Amino acid sequence: MTEKKKAILLLEDGTTFEGKAIGKEGTYSGEIAFNTGMTGYQEIFTDPSYYEQILIMTTSHIGNYGTIAKEVESDSIKIAGLIVKKFSDTHSRAGEVISLNDLLIENNRGGISDIDTRALVRHVRSKGAMNAIISSEITEIEELKKELAKTPSMDGLELSSKVSTKEPFSVGDENSTIKVALLDYGVKKNIVRCLADRGCYVKVFPYNTSATEILNFNPDGIMLSNGPGDPSAMPNEIATVKELATKDIPMFGICLGHQILALSQGLSTYKMHNGHRGVNHPVKNLATGKGEITSQNHGFVVNKEEALANDTIEMTHIHLNDDTLAGMKLKGKKIFSVQYHPESSPGPNDSRYLFDEFVENIKEAKTQLV
Repeated sequence: MTEKKKAILLLEDGTTFEGKAIGKEGTYSGEIAFNTGMTGYQEIFTDPSYYEQILIMTTSHIGNYGTIAKEVESDSIKIAGLIVKKFSDTHSRAGEVISLNDLLIENNRGGISDIDTRALVRHVRSKGAMNAIISSEITEIEELKKELAKTPSMDGLELSSKVSTKEPFSVGDENSTIKVALLDYGVKKNIVRCLADRGCYVKVFPYNTSATEILNFNPDGIMLSNGPGDPSAMPNEIATVKELATKDIPMFGICLGHQILALSQGLSTYKMHNGHRGVNHPVKNLATGKGEITSQNHGFVVNKEEALANDTIEMTHIHLNDDTLAGMKLKGKKIFSVQYHPESSPGPNDSRYLFDEFVENIKEAKTQLV
C-alpha cells in the first residue's frame, strides 16, 4: 500500500495537528464542526447544510462500509473537508459499493486522518466554533495562517445561493390533490421524498423565488427547507416568507427554514457556541410530553426568550440538552417549524410524524375551503 502523504490541520486559534492525507490531496478551509453520529456518514457529507464546513467525525472508524449511490442527500459532497481518527481504506458491504476515499477524490474533497479527534473535539467544544484549514500541500504554518485568514466567518455568511436549485423541478404524482411548493435553501433529498411518499406533488423552487411566483403555483402547502449559512443574512427571503405567512396556506419549516420563519415573525437568531450536529439529540414535545431522539445539524438557533414573549408564537418543542428552542408554531395558523431534521437521513424516525401533521393540516385547510 502506498504511504499516505502528511497533512496538517491548523485552527484559527493557532492549534495544530499532524496526520495523514485522505481523499484528494490539497488545501481545504472552512468553519470547523463535529458530528457525533455513529453511522450515516455518506448522508452527512452530502447534506447541503454542511457547505463550507470542515467536519470532524467523532466515531473512531469512518469509511468501513463504503458508499452507495442511493445514500446521498444532494448531487455531491458538500463538506469542505473531513477530519477522522481512523480512515478505512477497505470496505465491506453488499451491492455496488465504492470506497469513501474514491468518492472524496471524485468530488474534489479531502481531509486528514490519524489524529486524536477526542482531543480535538474537546478543544473545539471548549473554545467554540472557529475556522480551520487542512493541507497536504502547504507544510509551513505561517503560510497556512495566511491562507486561513482568507476564509470568511460563518457569522453573516449567506450560502443558500451556492447550493439551491437554479431552476424549479417537480417530484411526485402531478395528478395529486395535494400540491406543495418547496423553497430550496439547500434541501436534503429525503425531505422531498418524505412529502412524495405521502402523496404530495412537490414543486421545488430556487431559494430566492418571489412570493408571487410561489402563489401563482397555487400550492396547498409550503415547505421551507434546511440549508447552510447565517439566516439573518437573507433579508429578501425573510421578507418573502413574511408575505407567505399572511396567507391561509399551511407551512412547515425545517432547520434554516425554521429560522427564516422565526425571523419573518420578528424574532432573532444567534450563533451558538458549537451548534448541534448528530443523530442522538433529545427533544421534548411540549404538547404530548413525549421525548424524541432527533437528527440535528445547525450552528444558529432562534432566541427562545423572544419567542416566549411573542403573543403570536407558541413554543412546541425544546432541546433537552441545553433548553434551546427546538420547535414552534404560529397561533391561529397552520404554520409550524422545527430546528431539527424529521426526515432523519441519517437518524431515528421519532419525528417523521411531523410530515403527517403537515399533510393533515393541508387536508383540513382544503376541507375548510369547500
